[in-house]
Formats: sequence, structure tokens, C-alpha cells
Amino acid sequence: MSRKPSLGRGPQELCLAGIDVRAISVAGLETCIELPQRRIAFDIGRCPHSAIAMERVFFTHAHVDHLGGVAHHVASRDLYGMRPPTYHLPAPNHEAFLALLDAWRRLDRAELPCRVVPLRPGDRVDLGKGWSVEAFAVSHRVPSLGYALIRQVQRLRPELQGLSGDEIRARRARGEAVSRAEDRVEVAFCGDTTIRVVERQPLVRAARLLILECTFVEPEHLDRAAPTGHVHLDQIAERAHLFADNERVLLTHFSQRYPAHRVRRLLDERLPAELRARVVPLLDDDVTTG
Repeated sequence: MSRKPSLGRGPQELCLAGIDVRAISVAGLETCIELPQRRIAFDIGRCPHSAIAMERVFFTHAHVDHLGGVAHHVASRDLYGMRPPTYHLPAPNHEAFLALLDAWRRLDRAELPCRVVPLRPGDRVDLGKGWSVEAFAVSHRVPSLGYALIRQVQRLRPELQGLSGDEIRARRARGEAVSRAEDRVEVAFCGDTTIRVVERQPLVRAARLLILECTFVEPEHLDRAAPTGHVHLDQIAERAHLFADNERVLLTHFSQRYPAHRVRRLLDERLPAELRARVVPLLDDDVTTG
């Protein structure tokens, strides 16, 4: 029995850790994660219609199932009279990406206006109003980045913890600084990666919502994960303690070989109960077999 991908379905609407997400992700077919509250997307997949409204796209890498819909995205925004989009991508892909856009401009005989910004690990993009996106290193078969959506929040200074509200207000009235700015990682998206990103990257472990690929789930497929630059479910289970600070974990990019009911059963069987309660698999239950 072979599985047939559901080609007509769009992204799923989710609210995880208080964050609105539109997401579609099937290994080898398409991945697009939209954060509509911030008007950004991580990867574009085949460009779902809803993604046209996203003003910035942060590309993790240049595989077709993550980047292939870019021409449709830029052309559609131009057609609808929207602001030219901004594309962020790993610096090693910059020159080839520009050449790809130029080829489409010649073929389409259109301007296809957009801004392209190369990024390296540690680079941060200011989104305004205290929000930013920071790029971080991931391990995959081609040049790749992960991204963390960060919000700057005001926290009460540690030495003032325990004081009454009246005392804190009085100190503020006297001109004292009673709070300090801190970064809070709202979302981390790793794209295609190995499990090493969870071990090595603090931004991933600190994210309120972690979006992590889980291409392989069957125990006998464990040896396929690392050589192909992907994650296996058992690797997540073995490192359950590293996910302690993630309020929610959205698992994506499951291989098309696995039916949804089998994925859910293996999640229940192999993940520790405390972690399983916070894990949401991105699955298409309407995919048919034949």
C-alpha cells in the first residue's frame, strides 16, 4: 500500500502557546510555516494562497519543497498591488537565488520586485516594536539556517522582587529604573536539520513554541536520520529533558510513507508522557492509501 499525498489541502490553522500559526509540511513535498500576527513565513513551499499576505519570508535552505514557490509569491504580491516582499536566506545561496529571480524576470517579462537579504548564524533582523528574528546554525545536507522569533519584554529587576506594588510605584516615581529589557524566544523554527540543533542551540531550547521536523518515526528507520540531515522520533524521546522549557512542540515534515494514525500511535508509545502532552504533530488525516 503506497500513500498518496493530498495535493489540494492548504495549511492548518493552529494556536499554540498563544501564537497563531498556519502550517503545512510534508517531507519532500512542501513546507511553509506562516505567523500571520507578524506577517512573516518560514519557507514558502509551493506558496499556499494565504502565504501571499506574508511580507517577509525567511528561507531555511534552498531545497525545492521549501523554496520552490518563491516566484509565485513575488508575482502574486505584485499582481495584487502589495508591497514588494523581503526574502532572507542563507548567505551561501544569495548569488544563485538572485540568478533564479533574474531567470523568472526574463521568462515572465516582469519586474518581480523584491528585496533579498543574505544572513549568517547570529544575524538579527529587526521587525519593529520590540520584535526581531535571529538566524542560527543547523545541520543539513545543504547550507541551512534556523530562525528564532524574539520579543523584547520588560522584566522587574531581580533585586526588586518581593517588594510591594506601592513601593515599586514609588521608586518609579522617583526616577529609578525598576525594570529591564529581556529577550523572550516566542518561536523557533529549525527547518530541515539533525537532532544536534536541540543539543547545541539555546534559542531552540528556550522557545515557547518550538517547530521541529520529525521526518522518521519507525524504529527501523533510525539509521536514516543523520545521513540525510533529518530527525527521528526516538532521538527526540532520548533527549526529552532538553524540551523542558518549550511550552509546545509542533512536529512537522513527517515522511509521506507514514499514515497519520501510525505517527500518533508511535508518539504515544515512544515519547515520555510529560513531553507527549506538549507535542502536536502536523498531520493530514485525510491522506488516502491505495
